[in-house]
Amino acid sequence: MKSFSKIRKHRRRYKVARWMSRHPAWLHKGFGWIARHTRLLQRILKWIGHLFRFLRVLKYINPFRYIKKIDWYIIRKFIGTYFFSIALIISISIVFDVNENLAKFTQYHAPLRAIVFDYYANFIPYFANLFSALFVFIAVIFFTSKMAGNSEIIAMLATGISFKRLLRPYMFTCVLLAGLSYYLSAYVIPHGTVIRQNFESMYKNKKKQTSADNVQLQVGPGVIAYIQHYDDTQKQGFGFCLDRFKDKKLISHLTAMTIQYDTISDNKFHWKLSNWKVRQLKGLREHITTGDVKDTIIQMEPMDLVYSKGQQETFTSPALRDYISKQINRGSGNVVQYEVEYHKRIASSFASFILTIIGASLSARKRKGGMGMYLGIGLALSFTYIMLQTVSASFAINAGFPPMLAAWMPNLIFIIIALICYRQAPN
Repeated sequence: MKSFSKIRKHRRRYKVARWMSRHPAWLHKGFGWIARHTRLLQRILKWIGHLFRFLRVLKYINPFRYIKKIDWYIIRKFIGTYFFSIALIISISIVFDVNENLAKFTQYHAPLRAIVFDYYANFIPYFANLFSALFVFIAVIFFTSKMAGNSEIIAMLATGISFKRLLRPYMFTCVLLAGLSYYLSAYVIPHGTVIRQNFESMYKNKKKQTSADNVQLQVGPGVIAYIQHYDDTQKQGFGFCLDRFKDKKLISHLTAMTIQYDTISDNKFHWKLSNWKVRQLKGLREHITTGDVKDTIIQMEPMDLVYSKGQQETFTSPALRDYISKQINRGSGNVVQYEVEYHKRIASSFASFILTIIGASLSARKRKGGMGMYLGIGLALSFTYIMLQTVSASFAINAGFPPMLAAWMPNLIFIIIALICYRQAPN
């Protein structure tokens, strides 16, 4: 039973509602006033409505919308087999490497911390990423052959799934692995390569190139620098001269007995000249200025003067692109290996898609022979791909082959093989 206070409350509400129904003009004025003073709020609400309508469209481009339970099953098998094969092969490689270099580590008194964290902590991602395409191919051959042997693929195809639809989880996994491979090769591994190479020069007696003779390069428009001898350990050069040209005429000639790079300066390209002399040429006249020490800015760095083997692997991709552009503007011809390295990082990541199609096409059938034959074919094709990469890079460096074409040549050849295998797979 309701109390008197509740009955009284409902009665007041009823009187208010009856009064409002008898005075509609007042209501229209009130709602009109609200509408006039809340137009900004109405626009915001209208924009939110359009936003939600657009967000409904986003669900169609969400990649996870097209990944079903059977796809997750294949993706887990793919990723699990991939990382298991990497762990297995890298473990074997580490055992052989330790056995080979243990005498050198002992001879040069390499500390255990440096061996573990400076050498092997950077050795593992470098070689794992170097043979990433091989691991992808082996993983696809291995787990797809096992699925075919267990009649799982036959059951999938019997339900009406086409071979093209069957490749969807393979391609999705390749996107993840290719992205990871490119990120490692472009941004992570170059920093580790510097540490590993420094360790090898200290404790494995791998001599780095630390000097250069008769170096000549263009450091700016119409500005040519020459160093008779440069020592990278001291960051010091001897017999330096700098010529400035205007309209193909020499207007300034600077010489210095020694040139020293300032490593503690806040600015790049800071050099210190000793026993310098400048000849300013103006027609038939010249003005000579000399001095003992002079600080100057010259658009060159120590890395521009000395090239060591594998130096291109120590640059991140943005730094490598800037270095190539800078060297081309200087007119340097020693940039081919840098261009090959830049394009090879992209091409190697893209190789995962090609080798996955080949591997899935070869191993999707159930055969009496098992997976041994297909694993052998997969290894042969993978090593052929790696050999083509090495040969094409050598052609680009030594025979004037276009660097981009040299980096992508293995992919172009294997795309043809992948298309043939893909067309034959449904049959």
